[in-house]
Amino acid sequence: MRCVIAHFPFDLFKSDVQQAMKGVKPEPVAGPSVTIGRRTYPVKQVGEVITRQDRRDFTSGEVTRALTRLGFTCHDPAVTPVTVLTPLQTATALLGGTAAHG
Repeated sequence: MRCVIAHFPFDLFKSDVQQAMKGVKPEPVAGPSVTIGRRTYPVKQVGEVITRQDRRDFTSGEVTRALTRLGFTCHDPAVTPVTVLTPLQTATALLGGTAAHG
């Protein structure tokens, strides 16, 4: 698939990305990440490996979009799941009590 990262066009395929990351030790994740196989890598690390560019030359968003389009699962720590409370849970929390489950 044709992707543009840091103003350069790349023809990326899921199998090529998997092969490029095989044997690469994941760095600690401190921002957006992607799961490749059974490992989770920082998006910037993967971008650096597959583009051979310095990671300062591209954004994590560019790489995340490309990897998502290729079918990889990307994770963004800035997006947290929203917990929706039932009306009973909301009222109980407002009154300072705990809801009885039964």
